[in-house]
Amino acid sequence: MNFEEIYKAYFKDVYFYTKSLVSDKDIAEEITQEAFFKALKSFHQFDGKKDVRAWLFTIAKNTYFTKYQMQQREISMEENHVQKDVQLVDYLMNEDRALEIHQFLHAMEEPYKEVFSLRTFGELSFETIGHLFGKSDSWARVTYYRAKKKIMAYMEAKKDEGN
Repeated sequence: MNFEEIYKAYFKDVYFYTKSLVSDKDIAEEITQEAFFKALKSFHQFDGKKDVRAWLFTIAKNTYFTKYQMQQREISMEENHVQKDVQLVDYLMNEDRALEIHQFLHAMEEPYKEVFSLRTFGELSFETIGHLFGKSDSWARVTYYRAKKKIMAYMEAKKDEGN
């Protein structure tokens, strides 16, 4: 399969996955385009061991995180110039919590990280996730719940640290 065929076959899937990460359709499309550009640049390194779609999802997810980090820096710079209001502080507090979860997820070992991301952000079925890994849907379901349990334990520990 050449890259043009991959683009045509998987653009919508990657777009919907990215749309699950960010609600703005224009930003989702921008991230998707950037992800495919990155995939094109590194296509020669793709060994085919992983499913193309999962590979593209990983690139899109990393592109989103890079863009998210840049947005966080911009927000931080704006805060130095703009008076804070209560709604903005509440928003940032929620975003910080989400960032903590994403950072923990990023450090989580495979296959938990990938299965959790595909299920939560990609909204893929357990059957599809199992197929991507060459496993059963039961395997995908158990792996997802184990990943979820690890994240919940991490958040509880963070909560206990704060008290």
